[in-house]
Amino acid sequence: MRKVLFALLFSLFVSSAFADAEYTRIDQETAKAMMAADDGHVVVDVRRQDEYDAGHIPGAVLIPNESIGCDSPEALPNYDQIILIYCRSGRRSKEAAQKLASMGYTQIYEFGGIIDWTGEVVKTMKIRVSDGTNTIIYQLNDSPSARSLYGMLPMDTAVENYGSNEKIFYPEQTIDPTDGTEGGGKAGGLALFSPWGNVVMYYDSFASYPGLYILGEAVEGAEQVKNLSGTIHVEAVE
Repeated sequence: MRKVLFALLFSLFVSSAFADAEYTRIDQETAKAMMAADDGHVVVDVRRQDEYDAGHIPGAVLIPNESIGCDSPEALPNYDQIILIYCRSGRRSKEAAQKLASMGYTQIYEFGGIIDWTGEVVKTMKIRVSDGTNTIIYQLNDSPSARSLYGMLPMDTAVENYGSNEKIFYPEQTIDPTDGTEGGGKAGGLALFSPWGNVVMYYDSFASYPGLYILGEAVEGAEQVKNLSGTIHVEAVE
């Protein structure tokens, strides 16, 4: 009986502690100033995927409010990291902030909705690559290099075989790799090989290499990359 009573009291204590967990509400000008700091912070958008795709704060990580349960999100491994949270109007961001604070995150800052945001907003950039038979949809990242490629579209260019795991094409203009992210990845990866200026479409995993900058990844048709041939049409997906 004592064990049952102790367990019940402990459960009530934990629940009470979680209920008392707090986050900090800030205005959007304060949020902008915090975003400008190089302090390892992360900006979290807690809306749906379609809302995020339509326009989000640059660099924001998507973690829908509905997906936040009892376990910490994989995208937020550091409980002491500064986390700036927003949604559309401010309702979901408050809910998400409280849930994360209850999990033990110590630096949660909620700043309302993107409908009031006067700073920069970017769309999720998707592109379609097709040779008329094979079609691949890529989702680009927010890097300046990816935005540079996106701004060149549409274009028609020849696709070439290279190596044992990739297809390449040359954009009409030079893509600037400044502030890009070098690295490797899995099948479906899209990258810029800056020494040659070509865009690489991988159909197998690939290793990091000096001058290889990640542009995005395939979200549809990754298995068709290997079959691309001839002239491809590259265009933005609205």
